[in-house]
Amino acid sequence: MKKQILLAGIILLFGATVKAQKSRSFNSSDYTTALGIKVYPGTGGAAVTLKHFINKGAALEALGSFWERGTRATGLYEFHWDIPSAPGLKWYVGPGAHVGFYIDKYYNNNRYGGSYAAVGLDGVIGLDYKFNKIPLNLSADWQPSFDFGNERYKGFGGDFGGIAARYTF
Repeated sequence: MKKQILLAGIILLFGATVKAQKSRSFNSSDYTTALGIKVYPGTGGAAVTLKHFINKGAALEALGSFWERGTRATGLYEFHWDIPSAPGLKWYVGPGAHVGFYIDKYYNNNRYGGSYAAVGLDGVIGLDYKFNKIPLNLSADWQPSFDFGNERYKGFGGDFGGIAARYTF
């Protein structure tokens, strides 16, 4: 919880230091880059999220996650498609990878030992909405993953995915 409060404070501090000028994406339902926070209801964690479109239909997203089990850095390549009947709304899907640094002190009386590192593959599917007239983007997604780790952190994980709010540039 302390890490989540610290993360929220950093993001608020960043927002306060941005000059009071309109974003280039202010009057548009499109954006090029967005920075914000993503919450993961399945894990109780949060992440700093940075999303950047490399062209109209593809974006790169970097996530730095923090929760009671440790930290995780994830990179995603997302293919985006417009939903014609809903301006500003897109759906996306894509692959990715992550590296995680986990601790077990909260689980099974520390049965598995101390800390572990694991690498893995990710997928993502979700919806992305950019508000017109304000520099705000919201997204909701599911991010299943597969860890190549030790006995505790190995195999399929379906509890990642969440809701993000980002400031668009």
